[in-house]
Amino acid sequence: MFEVKVETSFSSAHHLLNYKGKCENMHGHNWKVEVVLKGESLDDSNILVDFKVLKKNVNEVVDYLDHKDINELPEFKGVSPSSEIIAKYIYNEVKKKFNNVYKVSVYETLTSCATYYEEQ
Repeated sequence: MFEVKVETSFSSAHHLLNYKGKCENMHGHNWKVEVVLKGESLDDSNILVDFKVLKKNVNEVVDYLDHKDINELPEFKGVSPSSEIIAKYIYNEVKKKFNNVYKVSVYETLTSCATYYEEQ
């Protein structure tokens, strides 16, 4: 089995719903995103996916979130946009072009992240 991972980042604000504590107030993060694809076979160039193509797709998804109040985006209306939910959103968006997406990790800080994947 092969895995390919790309990393990117974005900055945005959010606040958590149904949460008691500081994070119920609007605050921002410089989010780091890791997207991992996996597969058993390589193409004729012996690559799973072209990094350039994957990065372009992931950056298109992340650019939509960049410098926004995530709570105000239609996809997150009425939803508490936790790191877990943001990871799931990015996963689902990347999966529209790459059916072999394996997992997405979203870091709020250098030491705290949430990961979303689906059982396969």
